[in-house]
Amino acid sequence: MSSKVPIFTLSNGVRMPSVGLGTWQMTGDEGKTVIRNAILAGYRHIDTATLYQNEDQIGDALAELFAEGVVKREDLFITTKAFCHEVAPDVIEEALRNSLKRLRLDYVDLYLAHIPAATRECGSHRTDVKVEDIWKGLENLYSLGLAKSIGVSNFNESQIERIVKIQKIPTHVSQVLELHLYLPQKAHREICKKHNIIITSYATLGSPGRMSVIGADGKPLFESTKNIPNELNDKNVKALAQKYNKTPAQILLRATVEMGIVVIPKTTNPERMKENINLFDFNISKAEVNLLEAHERSKPERLFWWPNVADHPEDPFAAER
Repeated sequence: MSSKVPIFTLSNGVRMPSVGLGTWQMTGDEGKTVIRNAILAGYRHIDTATLYQNEDQIGDALAELFAEGVVKREDLFITTKAFCHEVAPDVIEEALRNSLKRLRLDYVDLYLAHIPAATRECGSHRTDVKVEDIWKGLENLYSLGLAKSIGVSNFNESQIERIVKIQKIPTHVSQVLELHLYLPQKAHREICKKHNIIITSYATLGSPGRMSVIGADGKPLFESTKNIPNELNDKNVKALAQKYNKTPAQILLRATVEMGIVVIPKTTNPERMKENINLFDFNISKAEVNLLEAHERSKPERLFWWPNVADHPEDPFAAER
């Protein structure tokens, strides 16, 4: 693991770098190049998913880096995720084995259920699969050694509590339903702290790239969120950036890590990639982290919605729609 990046230890003893590279929207040759650049820049934690359609490129890049002796498999922490049509217990093992083939790996360090609402490949809802069933399927993969750690993504607090009640293997990680300065997910953080679950934050920087996602109607899928203020422009963030001679992005990422939360910022820009991991040569104080948290918006607004699971019995956003 990179010596510069703090390591968080999961409840099973697995070591997880607190800063990783998110790879959503990275496909084709670009995806392969980005992974190489990231590893050379010091990243040892890569986050992907079936949904991102880039596991092949990541696998090719890693295989080349292993062959060149740039990095060893045991030095890396690789996360991937099963999407809606893959999370049911009767299909999830095949899903992970297919991901491993694409990644050219024998195991992943973390496997997540990407969302708690199971569907068929055609997209129709599987109402026979509950979150408890999804978790049992993940436990089987852990027992087989195909995943060194298991967890959930986009599960709400009540769904996590339901899993905790029946789990035989602890939930190691929750990649939270979007966590950033204006949507700090304090209730979710309390639940995870209570059950010794490490949180991974996505959209820590407000995900400006989300507006490039086009829906079936030809319009940006997240059009309704385009006017939500971005934390990179927050006056308190800018003030700290000026004080420490850092970028607003670096301040947001460092503050989030100081909260004990893993961050996986996404960028294809090599210089910004270096900036996003160069977070630990200055000391941001607890008081300054508290200052940022104190300016949470009175009505937090979500950047991401999952229209494909609306009306599903396990829709994690049902209470907010």
